[in-house]
Amino acid sequence: MLGTFEIYKDKAGEYRFRLKAGNGQIILASEGYTDKAGCSNGVESVRKNAPDDKRYERKKSVSGKYMFNLKAANNQVIGTSELYETEASRENGIESVKKNALSAKLVDL
Repeated sequence: MLGTFEIYKDKAGEYRFRLKAGNGQIILASEGYTDKAGCSNGVESVRKNAPDDKRYERKKSVSGKYMFNLKAANNQVIGTSELYETEASRENGIESVKKNALSAKLVDL
């Protein structure tokens, strides 16, 4: 099953995207964008940067859980993961983004 990028408008009126794996689980979420064009550019930036392992910033949250940010070449965060219980599950999340981002269909909600 293929992954999906979903573009949607949040309660504050900002555009956001999320990347879902084939099983429907959200594996990456964006910041808010003021317009849909900026949000669409964010999706394309994920597609461009996802294959490069150096673009993933691996972190540990204050609660002790694991997460990652996907960054563009200019070091700006373009997507953030959910929180994971283990480092291994975080690495699986990164591999899922790498696998799904390039071929994911785009859905405008």
